[in-house]
Amino acid sequence: MQATRQQILDHLREHGEGNVRTLGDVLELTATGVRQHLMILEREGFVASREMRGRVGRPALVYRLTERGEALYPKAYDRLAVAMIAAARDRLPVEAFSDLMRTAAGILAEEHAERVGRGAPFERLTSLCEVLREQDIVVDFERTAAGFVLEQRTCPFHDAAEASTATCDLDTAFIGALTQMDVALLTSRARGDDTCRFLVQPAGPAGPAPRVGHAPGETEAH
Repeated sequence: MQATRQQILDHLREHGEGNVRTLGDVLELTATGVRQHLMILEREGFVASREMRGRVGRPALVYRLTERGEALYPKAYDRLAVAMIAAARDRLPVEAFSDLMRTAAGILAEEHAERVGRGAPFERLTSLCEVLREQDIVVDFERTAAGFVLEQRTCPFHDAAEASTATCDLDTAFIGALTQMDVALLTSRARGDDTCRFLVQPAGPAGPAPRVGHAPGETEAH
């Protein structure tokens, strides 16, 4: 991270929010210089802005860290989650670990289940993307001959994924639990790919069974 932009992130984390004027005073930069750094940070998903209310004239923006920005800083509960996932992966049989990931994903999906609903596959994926974008995840999807391909350009479990690629299993199961469709991981940022891509297909006659793993014929990295 470039030094000035790191200072901006540090200030926002310490104070919660900040605007161009306060950041300019702290960093001894012009408003134009601050805006240039903020534009880059916002484009990369580390900060988000909102308009200040109660002002007359041109609206001013206030900036805060996104979840991705917060993920740059260590947290005790992140380390605990990483340790728990690693312990479960190392000690449980493969199928038992997959079942654990699906159960955890189901719990995470519960609060959004009603919103995503049980409409057509396209509608469910559209709602899923809305949920993820509200969590500052850069995501979209497209229809292909094999099904739908969902692409995440930022990771919802950034810190945990950095330490253990088993977190990809949780993300895969979460998408499956929320959409009630079959999901297979195609590529993964945690495993060296540029983005995380998932093949999402309507569940078969036996009902939804989100899979933890890779799609047939696909490799981990491209």
